[in-house]
Amino acid sequence: MELTHITYQGPAVDDEEMLDRLPDSLRSILTSVNGFIQFGGALHMRGACFGPDWHSLRRAWDGPGALHHLFPSVSRDWVPFAEDCVGDQFLLEGDVVLRLSAEIGDIERMELSLPDFMKAAATDPVEFLSMHPLLQYLNQETKLPEGALVHAYPPFCSKESADGVSLRAVPAWELHGFHSQMARTLSGDA
Repeated sequence: MELTHITYQGPAVDDEEMLDRLPDSLRSILTSVNGFIQFGGALHMRGACFGPDWHSLRRAWDGPGALHHLFPSVSRDWVPFAEDCVGDQFLLEGDVVLRLSAEIGDIERMELSLPDFMKAAATDPVEFLSMHPLLQYLNQETKLPEGALVHAYPPFCSKESADGVSLRAVPAWELHGFHSQMARTLSGDA
């Protein structure tokens, strides 16, 4: 698989144990390129590494801020392999990609394998990865910092967002925590 528009490439694999836990399709990608940021921040695929912290698949899956701890709708068994520019998460359930809408905590079964997901992202990243907030952010700033995501306020799921949103870069783990609280509040789990 040829990857284009890479703006960050992860360090060498230093978490071999993590590789052993992964489905073949993801292991194959990570042994070739150990995670990356693509399209200026539209897609971040995590790597089998211990650092940087924001890039570590282990942290997202097993760490103190593991996504299954933050979002009740996420199973511990799903592999949180990637995220988009606004912190929506992509997870593998076996060989099928799921999407977590982080603001509201809902899971969508995309009915795509990982190779099909990667192909769709490369074919039309703007629509498939919902890049519009990133493109708007990049009209104001030169780039999205590594380890950061685009935080929209008011949140896109609110009716107030119809009047426009403010966009700023925030550390990924900070946005995950914010989205987790919001999703729990909306679902009544807070």
